[in-house]
Amino acid sequence: MSVLINFSMFPADKMGSMSPYVAKIEQAIRRMGYPSQLGSMSTVVEAPTVHEALAVIEAAYNALDGCTRVYVNATMDIRTDRDNRMQSKVRSVEEKLANLEK
Repeated sequence: MSVLINFSMFPADKMGSMSPYVAKIEQAIRRMGYPSQLGSMSTVVEAPTVHEALAVIEAAYNALDGCTRVYVNATMDIRTDRDNRMQSKVRSVEEKLANLEK
């Protein structure tokens, strides 16, 4: 099973750069040990179950201790017949791009 979760999270009660808060979230995610990829607008994490994917969101939220308002946007892609999809999905598109460029 593979659960890909793509989410963005930041405090809505703070001003200025959000990068210090995003760094705290990323640290919490990395401590969980799941494959993840930080992007400019969101983070993708691959977990083996829905429960564990939701635990990632909870850990990210807990990393924002002291914030009184938090914005979260999340999408999930759940497959019971595959795993390691975070890398394989990108690789599949890259292969198709290479064929188009020939």
